[in-house]
Amino acid sequence: MSTRAAILWGTGEKWSVEDVELSDPGPGQVRVKIRATGLCHSDDHAVTGDMPTPLPLVGGHEGAGVVEAVGQGVTRVAPGDHVILIFQPPCGYCRNCARGRANLCLNASLQEYGASKSFRARGQELAATGDLGTFADATVVSERCVVKMDKDIPFNVAALLGCAVTTGWGAAVYLAEVEPGDNVVVIGSGGVGVNSVQGAKNAGANLIIAVDTVEIKRQKALEFGATHAVGSVEEAQALLADLAPGRGADAAILSVGVGDGSKLGEIVDLTGPAGITVITSVSPFASASVNMNLAMFTLTQKTLRGNVYGGVQVHRDIPLLLDLYRQGKLKLDELITQTYTLDQINEGYADMHAGKNLRGVIEFSV
Repeated sequence: MSTRAAILWGTGEKWSVEDVELSDPGPGQVRVKIRATGLCHSDDHAVTGDMPTPLPLVGGHEGAGVVEAVGQGVTRVAPGDHVILIFQPPCGYCRNCARGRANLCLNASLQEYGASKSFRARGQELAATGDLGTFADATVVSERCVVKMDKDIPFNVAALLGCAVTTGWGAAVYLAEVEPGDNVVVIGSGGVGVNSVQGAKNAGANLIIAVDTVEIKRQKALEFGATHAVGSVEEAQALLADLAPGRGADAAILSVGVGDGSKLGEIVDLTGPAGITVITSVSPFASASVNMNLAMFTLTQKTLRGNVYGGVQVHRDIPLLLDLYRQGKLKLDELITQTYTLDQINEGYADMHAGKNLRGVIEFSV
């Protein structure tokens, strides 16, 4: 069938919205009509070249929609089901899945999703971000890559659970191990960082200090649960010295758009003894060094931890987060600053770079 998609043909180029051919779902696959997709910074890393990505590429990995058709052997969903798409589907039986680390499934990269072979344009096959390709009117993915949801959840809200919400929430709740009474600093208060703020609040944190250079994002962080919002790491350090002298933060979460190893030491220094620093930000793959006092890191028994999908288990945590949303304990509608059409995708990313959005979302017509 013919559909439309946003394609990245080369590093540094803009997204090109054009007609593509989409294959029918094969065994174990489903075709999903995309109803909403978030404009995540991770897709922009393909544009800048910070993250090595096969090109040409149909972008998008944060989406929700309706199952239109299923291939042979599909049992998880049926046509008409509303689903959230996930880019790191757990196999359920490898060592990591069995130990509750489904976000680090050992077989995820070995599963033949097939979505990356489902798009064609200009006479060639197109890759798809996360084997999803949600920057399209429709996509074909493995049934493992969809999580069924109730039909009362708006698609634009549901799409954000495909990446931003789960990654940010899990960074605080699971990876930073925030407990009642903890002090937390979140550096970067965009679409992922504000969800770390929400996660820390729901986990019972005492101080939640949001750091962002953009005034509107500092204001939003306070609305999402931060107790304080400042414009720099230095201001956060001074605030901790005043409010928690000799203790510092129990957790620091780095969620800026692009990571910088030369700044990591000052982030780690925000935490006190046994503090945990979580790196959510993606750094350029060419970056291979950090600036940090290793002696003090060792002698204060600190932890430095990466972040893949917030350490969540999608089949457990996506329903949990949706329940919190229904109960008014998790702000999701408020994350969406601006909506766009697919043809406005480059405008949406320009707004992201300008610091105008917590999350821009592309909405598709029915």
